[in-house]
Amino acid sequence: MKLRELAERLQCRVEGNPDVEISAGGGIDKATSGQLTFLDRPHYRAALRTTRASAVLLGEKEPLTRDSAMPPLSALRSANPRLDFTRALELLHPYHAYEPGIHPTAVISKSAIIAASAHVGPYCFVDEDAEVGPHTVLHSLVSIYRGARIGKDCLLHAQVVVREDCIIGDRVILQSGAVIGGDGFGFVLDTNGTWRKTPQAGITVIEDDVEIQANTCIDRATVGETRIGCGTKIDDLVLVGHASEVGDSTLLCGQVGLAGTTKVGNHCILAGQVGSIGLVHVGDGATITAQSGIPGDVPAGAIHSGSPAVENKLWLKCVAALKGLPDLVKTVRQLRKEVDRLNAQTAGR
Repeated sequence: MKLRELAERLQCRVEGNPDVEISAGGGIDKATSGQLTFLDRPHYRAALRTTRASAVLLGEKEPLTRDSAMPPLSALRSANPRLDFTRALELLHPYHAYEPGIHPTAVISKSAIIAASAHVGPYCFVDEDAEVGPHTVLHSLVSIYRGARIGKDCLLHAQVVVREDCIIGDRVILQSGAVIGGDGFGFVLDTNGTWRKTPQAGITVIEDDVEIQANTCIDRATVGETRIGCGTKIDDLVLVGHASEVGDSTLLCGQVGLAGTTKVGNHCILAGQVGSIGLVHVGDGATITAQSGIPGDVPAGAIHSGSPAVENKLWLKCVAALKGLPDLVKTVRQLRKEVDRLNAQTAGR
Protein backbone atom coordinates (compact mmCIF):
# COMPACT_ATOMS: atom_id res chain seq x y z
CA MET A 1 0.00 0.00 0.00
CA LYS A 2 1.39 3.39 -0.94
CA LEU A 3 1.85 5.91 1.83
CA ARG A 4 -0.63 8.32 0.20
CA GLU A 5 -3.36 5.65 0.30
CA LEU A 6 -2.61 4.89 3.92
CA ALA A 7 -2.75 8.61 4.69
CA GLU A 8 -6.15 8.89 3.03
CA ARG A 9 -7.50 5.94 4.99
CA LEU A 10 -6.15 7.32 8.25
CA GLN A 11 -6.91 10.96 7.41
CA CYS A 12 -3.32 11.97 8.12
CA ARG A 13 -1.06 14.46 6.35
CA VAL A 14 1.89 13.13 4.33
CA GLU A 15 5.31 14.69 4.75
CA GLY A 16 7.92 13.35 2.36
CA ASN A 17 7.50 10.79 -0.45
CA PRO A 18 3.81 9.82 -0.81
CA ASP A 19 4.65 6.96 -3.19
CA VAL A 20 6.75 4.94 -0.78
CA GLU A 21 5.41 1.39 -0.43
CA ILE A 22 4.33 0.27 3.05
CA SER A 23 3.77 -3.43 3.63
CA ALA A 24 3.87 -3.85 7.41
CA GLY A 25 4.26 -2.16 10.76
CA GLY A 26 7.32 -2.30 13.01
CA GLY A 27 8.79 -0.99 16.24
CA ILE A 28 10.85 2.16 15.84
CA ASP A 29 14.13 0.48 16.82
CA LYS A 30 13.60 -2.73 14.80
CA ALA A 31 11.62 -1.58 11.73
CA THR A 32 13.07 -2.12 8.26
CA SER A 33 12.52 -0.73 4.79
CA GLY A 34 8.88 -0.94 3.72
CA GLN A 35 7.59 -0.71 7.28
CA LEU A 36 5.66 1.99 9.12
CA THR A 37 6.53 2.86 12.71
CA PHE A 38 5.36 5.53 15.17
CA LEU A 39 6.64 7.89 17.85
CA ASP A 40 4.49 9.06 20.73
CA ARG A 41 6.97 9.19 23.64
CA PRO A 42 10.05 11.40 24.14
CA HIS A 43 11.97 8.31 25.30
CA TYR A 44 12.16 7.11 21.67
CA ARG A 45 13.22 10.37 20.03
CA ALA A 46 16.82 9.20 19.69
CA ALA A 47 15.62 6.11 17.79
CA LEU A 48 13.88 8.38 15.28
CA ARG A 49 17.29 9.57 14.08
CA THR A 50 18.39 6.03 13.14
CA THR A 51 15.25 3.99 12.43
CA ARG A 52 15.32 2.13 9.11
CA ALA A 53 11.55 2.32 8.67
CA SER A 54 10.26 3.90 5.46
CA ALA A 55 7.68 6.07 7.25
CA VAL A 56 6.75 7.14 10.75
CA LEU A 57 3.58 8.39 12.40
CA LEU A 58 4.39 11.60 14.26
CA GLY A 59 2.55 14.25 16.22
CA GLU A 60 1.78 17.45 14.37
CA LYS A 61 4.59 19.39 16.08
CA GLU A 62 7.15 16.60 16.59
CA PRO A 63 10.39 17.45 14.73
CA LEU A 64 11.53 14.89 12.17
CA THR A 65 15.25 14.64 12.95
CA ARG A 66 17.53 12.22 11.06
CA ASP A 67 21.18 11.29 10.99
CA SER A 68 22.65 12.34 7.64
CA ALA A 69 23.91 8.80 6.88
CA MET A 70 20.44 7.26 7.20
CA PRO A 71 17.99 6.80 4.28
CA PRO A 72 15.13 9.29 3.85
CA LEU A 73 12.15 8.92 6.18
CA SER A 74 8.65 10.03 5.27
CA ALA A 75 6.08 10.96 7.89
CA LEU A 76 2.36 10.84 8.52
CA ARG A 77 1.34 13.72 10.75
CA SER A 78 -1.27 12.62 13.27
CA ALA A 79 -3.10 13.99 16.29
CA ASN A 80 -2.80 10.56 17.93
CA PRO A 81 0.13 8.53 16.54
CA ARG A 82 -0.44 5.46 18.74
CA LEU A 83 -4.13 5.19 17.82
CA ASP A 84 -3.43 5.74 14.13
CA PHE A 85 -0.66 3.14 14.23
CA THR A 86 -3.22 0.65 15.54
CA ARG A 87 -5.58 1.63 12.72
CA ALA A 88 -2.74 1.23 10.24
CA LEU A 89 -1.98 -2.27 11.53
CA GLU A 90 -5.62 -3.19 11.00
CA LEU A 91 -5.18 -2.22 7.33
CA LEU A 92 -1.75 -3.76 6.84
CA HIS A 93 -2.32 -6.96 8.82
CA PRO A 94 -5.98 -7.94 8.38
CA TYR A 95 -7.32 -11.00 10.19
CA HIS A 96 -7.32 -14.25 8.24
CA ALA A 97 -10.77 -15.11 6.88
CA TYR A 98 -12.23 -18.56 7.54
CA GLU A 99 -14.53 -20.38 5.14
CA PRO A 100 -17.97 -21.34 6.48
CA GLY A 101 -18.47 -24.99 7.27
CA ILE A 102 -17.89 -27.76 9.78
CA HIS A 103 -14.70 -29.80 9.71
CA PRO A 104 -15.36 -33.55 9.37
CA THR A 105 -13.53 -34.30 12.63
CA ALA A 106 -15.78 -31.97 14.67
CA VAL A 107 -18.37 -33.59 16.94
CA ILE A 108 -21.67 -31.72 16.79
CA SER A 109 -24.79 -32.71 18.76
CA LYS A 110 -27.95 -33.16 16.71
CA SER A 111 -29.72 -30.56 18.83
CA ALA A 112 -26.97 -27.94 18.48
CA ILE A 113 -27.65 -24.94 16.24
CA ILE A 114 -24.73 -23.86 14.04
CA ALA A 115 -25.22 -20.84 11.75
CA ALA A 116 -24.58 -21.64 8.10
CA SER A 117 -21.91 -18.91 7.92
CA ALA A 118 -20.01 -20.16 10.99
CA HIS A 119 -16.69 -21.99 10.82
CA VAL A 120 -16.14 -25.01 13.08
CA GLY A 121 -12.56 -26.26 12.95
CA PRO A 122 -10.91 -29.64 13.54
CA TYR A 123 -11.81 -31.66 16.64
CA CYS A 124 -14.26 -29.14 18.03
CA PHE A 125 -17.10 -30.34 20.25
CA VAL A 126 -20.51 -28.65 20.39
CA ASP A 127 -22.87 -30.23 22.91
CA GLU A 128 -26.65 -30.53 23.09
CA ASP A 129 -28.77 -27.40 22.61
CA ALA A 130 -25.71 -25.18 22.17
CA GLU A 131 -25.84 -22.33 19.64
CA VAL A 132 -23.09 -20.83 17.48
CA GLY A 133 -23.98 -17.55 15.73
CA PRO A 134 -23.38 -16.24 12.21
CA HIS A 135 -19.79 -15.69 11.02
CA THR A 136 -18.39 -17.02 14.30
CA VAL A 137 -15.17 -19.04 14.14
CA LEU A 138 -14.34 -21.97 16.40
CA HIS A 139 -10.70 -22.61 15.57
CA SER A 140 -9.71 -26.12 16.69
CA LEU A 141 -10.25 -28.26 19.79
CA VAL A 142 -12.86 -25.78 21.05
CA SER A 143 -15.42 -27.26 23.46
CA ILE A 144 -18.89 -25.75 23.75
CA TYR A 145 -20.92 -27.38 26.54
CA ARG A 146 -24.65 -28.01 26.45
CA GLY A 147 -26.94 -25.01 26.32
CA ALA A 148 -24.16 -22.48 25.79
CA ARG A 149 -24.83 -19.64 23.36
CA ILE A 150 -22.17 -17.97 21.23
CA GLY A 151 -23.11 -14.76 19.38
CA LYS A 152 -22.17 -13.54 15.92
CA ASP A 153 -18.75 -12.55 14.57
CA CYS A 154 -16.91 -14.17 17.48
CA LEU A 155 -13.46 -15.75 17.30
CA LEU A 156 -12.67 -18.63 19.65
CA HIS A 157 -9.06 -19.78 19.38
CA ALA A 158 -7.74 -23.28 19.97
CA GLN A 159 -8.66 -25.09 23.19
CA VAL A 160 -11.18 -22.53 24.43
CA VAL A 161 -13.86 -24.00 26.70
CA VAL A 162 -17.32 -22.48 27.17
CA ARG A 163 -19.18 -24.33 29.89
CA GLU A 164 -22.86 -25.22 30.08
CA ASP A 165 -25.52 -22.51 29.66
CA CYS A 166 -23.00 -19.67 29.52
CA ILE A 167 -23.69 -16.77 27.18
CA ILE A 168 -21.15 -15.12 24.87
CA GLY A 169 -22.19 -11.90 23.12
CA ASP A 170 -21.26 -10.61 19.67
CA ARG A 171 -17.75 -9.85 18.37
CA VAL A 172 -16.11 -11.53 21.34
CA ILE A 173 -12.52 -12.83 21.03
CA LEU A 174 -11.42 -15.67 23.29
CA GLN A 175 -7.72 -16.47 23.07
CA SER A 176 -6.30 -19.98 23.42
CA GLY A 177 -6.99 -21.79 26.64
CA ALA A 178 -9.57 -19.37 28.03
CA VAL A 179 -12.19 -21.10 30.19
CA ILE A 180 -15.57 -19.42 30.45
CA GLY A 181 -17.91 -20.67 33.16
CA GLY A 182 -15.69 -23.13 35.00
CA ASP A 183 -16.87 -23.98 38.51
CA GLY A 184 -16.37 -21.27 41.09
CA PHE A 185 -14.21 -22.06 44.12
CA GLY A 186 -17.15 -22.93 46.35
CA PHE A 187 -16.63 -25.26 49.30
CA VAL A 188 -18.15 -25.40 52.79
CA LEU A 189 -16.69 -27.13 55.81
CA ASP A 190 -18.73 -30.22 56.65
CA THR A 191 -19.42 -31.46 60.18
CA ASN A 192 -16.88 -34.26 59.66
CA GLY A 193 -14.09 -31.75 58.94
CA THR A 194 -13.97 -32.23 55.16
CA TRP A 195 -14.65 -29.65 52.48
CA ARG A 196 -18.01 -30.18 50.78
CA LYS A 197 -18.38 -28.86 47.23
CA THR A 198 -21.18 -26.33 46.73
CA PRO A 199 -22.92 -26.93 43.38
CA GLN A 200 -22.13 -24.10 40.99
CA ALA A 201 -25.59 -23.60 39.52
CA GLY A 202 -25.09 -20.14 38.01
CA ILE A 203 -23.65 -19.06 34.67
CA THR A 204 -21.13 -16.65 33.15
CA VAL A 205 -22.23 -13.91 30.75
CA ILE A 206 -19.73 -12.21 28.44
CA GLU A 207 -21.19 -9.12 26.77
CA ASP A 208 -20.40 -7.72 23.30
CA ASP A 209 -16.92 -6.69 22.09
CA VAL A 210 -15.03 -8.30 24.96
CA GLU A 211 -11.59 -9.85 24.45
CA ILE A 212 -10.30 -12.43 26.93
CA GLN A 213 -6.72 -13.54 26.46
CA ALA A 214 -4.90 -16.83 26.91
CA ASN A 215 -5.39 -19.13 29.91
CA THR A 216 -7.79 -16.81 31.70
CA CYS A 217 -10.66 -18.21 33.77
CA ILE A 218 -14.01 -16.50 34.28
CA ASP A 219 -15.81 -18.67 36.85
CA ARG A 220 -19.54 -19.29 36.84
CA ALA A 221 -21.60 -18.09 39.79
CA THR A 222 -22.77 -20.39 42.56
CA VAL A 223 -26.23 -18.97 41.84
CA GLY A 224 -27.06 -16.11 39.49
CA GLU A 225 -24.30 -15.01 37.14
CA THR A 226 -20.77 -13.74 36.70
CA ARG A 227 -20.82 -10.90 34.17
CA ILE A 228 -18.20 -9.13 32.04
CA GLY A 229 -19.42 -5.84 30.54
CA CYS A 230 -19.29 -4.56 26.97
CA GLY A 231 -15.89 -3.69 25.53
CA THR A 232 -13.87 -4.92 28.50
CA LYS A 233 -10.44 -6.39 27.76
CA ILE A 234 -8.93 -9.07 30.01
CA ASP A 235 -5.28 -10.08 29.81
CA ASP A 236 -3.58 -13.50 30.12
CA LEU A 237 -3.72 -15.53 33.35
CA VAL A 238 -6.52 -13.55 34.98
CA LEU A 239 -9.04 -15.11 37.37
CA VAL A 240 -12.49 -13.60 37.83
CA GLY A 241 -14.17 -15.38 40.72
CA HIS A 242 -17.75 -16.57 40.95
CA ALA A 243 -20.57 -13.98 40.91
CA SER A 244 -18.16 -11.11 40.21
CA GLU A 245 -19.23 -8.23 37.97
CA VAL A 246 -16.87 -6.25 35.74
CA GLY A 247 -18.27 -3.16 34.03
CA ASP A 248 -17.94 -1.77 30.51
CA SER A 249 -14.60 -0.85 28.87
CA THR A 250 -12.51 -1.91 31.84
CA LEU A 251 -8.96 -3.34 31.63
CA LEU A 252 -7.86 -6.28 33.77
CA CYS A 253 -4.13 -6.78 33.20
CA GLY A 254 -2.05 -9.93 33.55
CA GLN A 255 -2.44 -12.08 36.68
CA VAL A 256 -5.23 -10.02 38.21
CA GLY A 257 -7.26 -12.10 40.64
CA LEU A 258 -10.75 -11.10 41.73
CA ALA A 259 -12.25 -13.06 44.62
CA GLY A 260 -15.89 -14.04 44.34
CA THR A 261 -18.57 -11.33 44.32
CA THR A 262 -16.12 -8.52 43.54
CA LYS A 263 -17.68 -5.64 41.63
CA VAL A 264 -15.52 -3.52 39.30
CA GLY A 265 -17.09 -0.52 37.60
CA ASN A 266 -16.89 0.96 34.12
CA HIS A 267 -13.64 2.32 32.60
CA CYS A 268 -11.43 1.00 35.40
CA ILE A 269 -7.84 -0.19 35.08
CA LEU A 270 -6.50 -2.95 37.30
CA ALA A 271 -2.79 -3.32 36.53
CA GLY A 272 -0.76 -6.52 36.68
CA GLN A 273 -1.09 -8.82 39.73
CA VAL A 274 -3.78 -6.78 41.45
CA GLY A 275 -5.81 -8.93 43.84
CA SER A 276 -9.03 -8.31 45.70
CA ILE A 277 -10.87 -9.85 48.60
CA GLY A 278 -14.51 -10.69 47.99
CA LEU A 279 -17.50 -8.39 48.44
CA VAL A 280 -15.60 -5.22 47.47
CA HIS A 281 -16.69 -2.58 44.98
CA VAL A 282 -14.28 -0.65 42.75
CA GLY A 283 -15.98 2.50 41.51
CA ASP A 284 -16.18 3.74 37.93
CA GLY A 285 -12.96 5.13 36.48
CA ALA A 286 -10.74 3.89 39.31
CA THR A 287 -7.14 2.79 38.71
CA ILE A 288 -5.37 0.19 40.85
CA THR A 289 -1.61 0.07 40.25
CA ALA A 290 0.44 -3.11 39.85
CA GLN A 291 0.71 -5.67 42.66
CA SER A 292 -1.83 -3.89 44.85
CA GLY A 293 -4.15 -5.75 47.19
CA ILE A 294 -7.69 -4.37 47.47
CA PRO A 295 -8.97 -4.79 51.05
CA GLY A 296 -12.13 -2.70 50.76
CA ASP A 297 -14.21 -0.48 48.51
CA VAL A 298 -12.46 1.96 46.17
CA PRO A 299 -14.21 5.26 45.32
CA ALA A 300 -14.98 6.20 41.73
CA GLY A 301 -12.06 7.90 39.97
CA ALA A 302 -9.57 7.04 42.71
CA ILE A 303 -5.99 5.83 42.17
CA HIS A 304 -4.95 3.26 44.77
CA SER A 305 -1.61 1.51 45.31
CA GLY A 306 0.08 -0.89 47.68
CA SER A 307 -0.93 -3.88 49.76
CA PRO A 308 -3.21 -3.20 51.45
CA ALA A 309 -4.07 -0.61 48.81
CA VAL A 310 -4.41 3.01 49.89
CA GLU A 311 -4.76 6.29 48.04
CA ASN A 312 -1.83 6.63 45.65
CA LYS A 313 -0.41 9.89 47.05
CA LEU A 314 -0.36 8.42 50.55
CA TRP A 315 1.30 5.26 49.23
CA LEU A 316 4.03 7.32 47.54
CA LYS A 317 4.74 9.06 50.86
CA CYS A 318 4.87 5.69 52.62
CA VAL A 319 7.31 4.32 50.04
CA ALA A 320 9.50 7.39 50.36
CA ALA A 321 9.47 7.01 54.16
CA LEU A 322 10.26 3.30 53.85
CA LYS A 323 13.44 4.06 51.91
CA GLY A 324 14.62 6.17 54.83
CA LEU A 325 13.70 3.57 57.45
CA PRO A 326 17.22 2.02 57.83
CA ASP A 327 18.73 5.45 58.59
CA LEU A 328 15.85 6.18 60.96
CA VAL A 329 16.43 2.92 62.84
CA LYS A 330 20.16 3.72 63.09
CA THR A 331 19.35 7.16 64.49
CA VAL A 332 16.89 5.74 67.03
CA ARG A 333 19.50 3.22 68.22
CA GLN A 334 22.06 5.98 68.65
CA LEU A 335 19.55 8.12 70.59
CA ARG A 336 18.62 5.13 72.74
CA LYS A 337 22.27 4.53 73.62
CA GLU A 338 22.62 8.22 74.50
CA VAL A 339 19.48 8.10 76.67
CA ASP A 340 20.77 4.95 78.40
CA ARG A 341 24.12 6.67 79.00
CA LEU A 342 22.44 9.74 80.49
CA ASN A 343 20.17 7.58 82.66
CA ALA A 344 23.21 5.68 83.93
CA GLN A 345 24.97 8.95 84.82
CA THR A 346 21.87 10.20 86.63
CA ALA A 347 21.54 6.95 88.62
CA GLY A 348 25.18 7.14 89.67
CA ARG A 349 24.89 10.52 91.33
